[in-house]
Amino acid sequence: MGGIGILNIMLVSVTERIPEIGLRKAVGAKSIDIRLQFLTESTILCLISGLIGIGLGVFIGHGFAWGVSKLMKDFIDWPSVITLESIVLSVCSSASIGIFFGYYPAGRAAKLPPIEALRLT
Repeated sequence: MGGIGILNIMLVSVTERIPEIGLRKAVGAKSIDIRLQFLTESTILCLISGLIGIGLGVFIGHGFAWGVSKLMKDFIDWPSVITLESIVLSVCSSASIGIFFGYYPAGRAAKLPPIEALRLT
């Protein structure tokens, strides 16, 4: 579900930045440069949201474990276990979602002809 949101945000970003793309291409930027710019932007956007999600997950997990151990006296210590592997997996999946769903908008931006893009300014 988050990937569709990233795809939509990046498509809107490409549409709003057509004059910028045209100007960059007119002064010599190659298609790969434009593609890398938008892929980097989508990946960073996903990584930031993934780190926020990890932080919320850690906070809610510890809070839930604390609440269960306080409410139920039979469970003296209910542990909240967060492993390094789960954090690395979350960061890698966030980055891969950014790359996968950012590829189509980056390709559209890279294929814009500079004359057409500059005409829309």
